[in-house]
Amino acid sequence: MTMIDDSAKPLRKIRSYVLREGRLTKGQERALEQLFPTMGLEYQPQAYDFEHIFNRQAPVVLEIGFGMGKSLAEQAALERDKDFIGIEVHKPGVGACLLLAEEFELSNLRVIHHDAVEIIDHCIADHSLDRIQIFFPDPWHKKKHHKRRIVQIEFCKKLHKKLKKGGVLHLATDWENYAEHMLEVLSPMKEYSNLSETGDFVPRPDSRPLTKFEARGHRLGHGVWDLMFSKV
Repeated sequence: MTMIDDSAKPLRKIRSYVLREGRLTKGQERALEQLFPTMGLEYQPQAYDFEHIFNRQAPVVLEIGFGMGKSLAEQAALERDKDFIGIEVHKPGVGACLLLAEEFELSNLRVIHHDAVEIIDHCIADHSLDRIQIFFPDPWHKKKHHKRRIVQIEFCKKLHKKLKKGGVLHLATDWENYAEHMLEVLSPMKEYSNLSETGDFVPRPDSRPLTKFEARGHRLGHGVWDLMFSKV
């Protein structure tokens, strides 16, 4: 009988997402085929050159997990003086975001279909980002799944390295428990300074568009919590 040494097994990587692709619409398929070659960025083992990618020098905003991309595309349309990069693992969302970029005639938006941790580790140069935003990430509300939450100390340290001095990490969630978890993670970190006047949360800034989902939640009395921390 062959014995298997469990200690020799590689540790399984804990992911902050579950890949549920769903079906692509015809429009999303077209966007991935026709628009991604010019508006998409592929994973690469070295840092992107943002100035070359956008053909200009401008502040760069990175969004991790943009969902279907509506908020990200609206931001890029409203802040055309900035360049935006969005990371999303779900292909339908990437296609949907590309369609909006086409509709809004955006030249300041690029999308990545890949795991965010690998992109952060290998494709983003240190001190190159003006803002990083993570809006409404999967809350993994069961306590046994909290280790899957993307906002953890080690990941926030990675993000800190990528921000310019004074750059901002902006988080938002509609789960109060996750908001408290985010605050518990970031507050003790000397690398960051909380921009909240009360030491906890901030009002939704104009830079984060109000989604239909969020507006409906407000009408029903549901809360949304924004956190903004700057790099010290």
